[in-house]
Amino acid sequence: MYKKLSLDSLDTLLQNRFQEGFLSLKDLPNPSTFKDMNRATERIVQAIKNNEKITIVGDYDVDGVTSTTLMRLFFEEIDYPIEWIIPNRFRDGYGLSENIIPQILGTDLAITVDNGISAVYAAKLCKEEGIELIITDHHLLAPEVPECFAIIDQKQEECNFPYADVCGAQIAWYLIASLKNALGIKINMMSYMELVAIAIIADMMPLQHINRAMVEAGLKALNKSTKPAIKAFKEHAQKEILNAEDIGFFLAPLLNSAGRMEDASFSVDFLTSTNIYDARVRLQRLIDFNTLRKSTEQDLTIMALEQVNIDDEVIVVEGEDWHEGVVGIVAARVARHHEKPCIVLSNNGDGLLKGSGRSFGVCDLFAITDSCREYLEKFGGHQAAIGLSLRLESLEAFKNQLQKNYEEHNYIKEEIDPDIVGEISFSKISFDLTKCIKKYEPYGQGNPTPKFISKNVEILQVDTMGKEGEHLRFSFLQEGIVMAGVQFKSREMYEIGSKVDVIYTVNENHFRGNVTLQLMVEKVRICIALKV
Repeated sequence: MYKKLSLDSLDTLLQNRFQEGFLSLKDLPNPSTFKDMNRATERIVQAIKNNEKITIVGDYDVDGVTSTTLMRLFFEEIDYPIEWIIPNRFRDGYGLSENIIPQILGTDLAITVDNGISAVYAAKLCKEEGIELIITDHHLLAPEVPECFAIIDQKQEECNFPYADVCGAQIAWYLIASLKNALGIKINMMSYMELVAIAIIADMMPLQHINRAMVEAGLKALNKSTKPAIKAFKEHAQKEILNAEDIGFFLAPLLNSAGRMEDASFSVDFLTSTNIYDARVRLQRLIDFNTLRKSTEQDLTIMALEQVNIDDEVIVVEGEDWHEGVVGIVAARVARHHEKPCIVLSNNGDGLLKGSGRSFGVCDLFAITDSCREYLEKFGGHQAAIGLSLRLESLEAFKNQLQKNYEEHNYIKEEIDPDIVGEISFSKISFDLTKCIKKYEPYGQGNPTPKFISKNVEILQVDTMGKEGEHLRFSFLQEGIVMAGVQFKSREMYEIGSKVDVIYTVNENHFRGNVTLQLMVEKVRICIALKV
């Protein structure tokens, strides 16, 4: 049962998500609160003064791309030449690995961003080749950590940084701030905050504490941005003002698509475009990658769903030559469909399975997979998302152990959607409601957009919309009040006159100078079908 909400009770409920209140940039901890930050800073300053060769090693997701871009822009701003590399997902694998070392030979100082904390073997190779290594990462630590000059990762026990859930780009931003202070130079840190905001949203960091402050400041900076890439994206999206949803649902997938389908360096090149003409061309390339990504992902999702054993609590499916760039998205789709954690693996033909997993509900997928390390060749990630590889002959044993680990954790499945804040009637839906909702933006991970449920609603009208009729447009009636509603990516059939419960968020629809309220429908549950 959901509580009936008033405007005041909704305001209190949303306010309670922010125990520290709304922080601002003045509340940001000092860079030196990170373990090894001062040590890393001193070493990089020394490298600059000695004219050493510095190479940045990034990662192919949005966080890695923006982290790499931040470091590239900083060194360009101080006019110091560096090399940078983002591993190719298909040729090199993830992060700093043995495959990358031949490509960075001759480097005096290598700095990882958004990766490296699990690169034990690669760190040894760096040492053998005389490459000094600084790791900046935000992921969980494995039992063995790499041997290197410095590690900046807030998940280290000895680290005094007060927030555990920050992303790689935030740590890169902090490193730049520390270098700025050490070098005694004046640079505008807000121009870097634009990219940090993109990474926080894309990497699904909780939008609370300093993350909220950095995203809020970053969005303001984005909307005043002079970067050709941002201008080109706003032009393409036909948006004058960008919000968190625009980043999460539109810009982030574009930036991710290059690494998923070919090479993430295309995204770095786009973000560092120096004029609008180059930015438009590079953006179109990302759009083409994303179009291909969508069709590939759709095909694989259908194949993966056909393989699912519905008796398993943790779904594991595998297929031959499934595109490694989209298996993570497919895992997320299968997990949502079956409301269970899911791992999707691709068999590349030489007996090695590589893939990704996505959790669902309260399950800590990292923890239950971590206890299966004896079957794994490579493994990393966090509670909600993992990457892994294993030999084909280990698959059945791995699957069995995974189910046992899940059972031992005794996870209780939530029967209600925790993001539904309560029940409201149509009479409570007003611009005062949306004003209250706006007060707690930006929404995202850890601060989800408030969802509501309205019961005993009549469907007055339902029509398809979209090029292929893939969306639905509704007119709903409750107690004499009519509300418009839209449901995306649904081909469900509903009978006009049916009584339903509707789960939705409330949206202000701006069209030709008019502003109206509409329901962004997530689910429609049939209650009573009226007999004609």
